[in-house]
Amino acid sequence: MFLFSLVGFCVIVYYIIQFLVFYYLDSDLELYLLSKLGKPIDTLRGKVVWITGASSGIGRDLAIVLAKHGVRLCLSSRKQSELFKVKQECVEASRGYLHANDVLVLPMDMLEIDNHKKCFDKVIDYFKTLDILVNNAGRSQRAEWNTIQLKVDRELFELDVFAVVNLSRIALNFFLKKNIQGHIAVTSSVTGLVGFPNSATYTAAKHALHGYFETLQNECFNIDVTIFCPGPTATNFLQECFTNTPGEKYNKPVNADDKRLTSERCAELYAIALANKTPLSWAGTKPMNFIFYIGCYYPNVKRLLIKTLGISNIDNLRNGRPLGSN
Repeated sequence: MFLFSLVGFCVIVYYIIQFLVFYYLDSDLELYLLSKLGKPIDTLRGKVVWITGASSGIGRDLAIVLAKHGVRLCLSSRKQSELFKVKQECVEASRGYLHANDVLVLPMDMLEIDNHKKCFDKVIDYFKTLDILVNNAGRSQRAEWNTIQLKVDRELFELDVFAVVNLSRIALNFFLKKNIQGHIAVTSSVTGLVGFPNSATYTAAKHALHGYFETLQNECFNIDVTIFCPGPTATNFLQECFTNTPGEKYNKPVNADDKRLTSERCAELYAIALANKTPLSWAGTKPMNFIFYIGCYYPNVKRLLIKTLGISNIDNLRNGRPLGSN
């Protein structure tokens, strides 16, 4: 009888510790431990990493973090002038590890599917290889479920899902043909873990990415796949958000008072996830990590929690604002 009581007590203590840990950390527990005890980002030195969506936000800061550790880079987005600025920042941040020819600027529109293979070939022609593809390009959304026009659903999926899958298949076939243990990473979102209100299409797109890339993880054991899920992060992403209307942008700045993870910290955690080849990692501020944890492992509790808090409070948490804010 004492043994069962002891086991029960230990289980209760375990879950209490888990809840407390996830409330205070800015990442999942595995990623936190890897940041202290795992492989350092330095293990990526000399590798070739291609980052899409590299002209701003998480993509830009990830490039700078990797450059500090001597990672050779290909930077892609539609904004060529911004990419050259990021290239300069990377070379300066590298402390002599990189020279100008170690960072390739490759302008690319992810929606131009027919150009994906040409762009990929340019990367290989330049560096002669590719070690990691980071699919970071994409746009978020702010719109109520019942108002979203179907064309918006299609346009968002084209960019956030099908373009990512197409480029990843090109990279995968290269890795398989060359017998390289390549690494494909995709920037998902916490909406890939929890269905947050007012972003139905974006949430569906991120869930779709999880389906595609979890399947890849289970099909190709000789290829590393990382799904990285940022929570509320201080970038300008709201300006480019889809809405409920085709061709329209949300075009609102992130509130400076919102409690969001800095883009630099998010990029550092992303780089740690790449160095340690984690299959799934997330990052965010408290108490969002607690909700991510509940959402992943206790879906029934998640539904009860969301109903209890209400849509407005869930939206506040997602935007890094206190409960009860207007």
